[in-house]
Amino acid sequence: MIRSSTAPYGIALLRVSLGILFLAHVALKVFVFTIPGFVGYFASLGLPAVLAYATIALEFLGGIALVLGIHAPWIAIPLALEMLGTIVMVHGANGWLFTNKGGGWEYPAFWTVALVALSLLGDGAFALRPTGARTA
Repeated sequence: MIRSSTAPYGIALLRVSLGILFLAHVALKVFVFTIPGFVGYFASLGLPAVLAYATIALEFLGGIALVLGIHAPWIAIPLALEMLGTIVMVHGANGWLFTNKGGGWEYPAFWTVALVALSLLGDGAFALRPTGARTA
């Protein structure tokens, strides 16, 4: 049974924590790997540079939207697709554990499931612009 009195707070906790994780993830790309380094990494995978910039933008803007609660269920979908892409393009061949060299696929897989769950659950409490909110 779902506790209707506390479920919105649990969803908000999930939403905000996922948003913070994306902001930390994009900060790693920008401040540690650097943007040119990340673009070069995408090139080493055979991916166009524009996808590296799109990934950075998606993680930054998506992370902010999740933290603030701006259409979170809709924002979670492209972020989940990005995580699936990391499994296919990067982590899938490295085995199950994320501690494996190059990082395994269990962490991005869990992240994907959490994003899909958020997409199904809704915005939760404290959302600035819940999905389905009417404009004035």
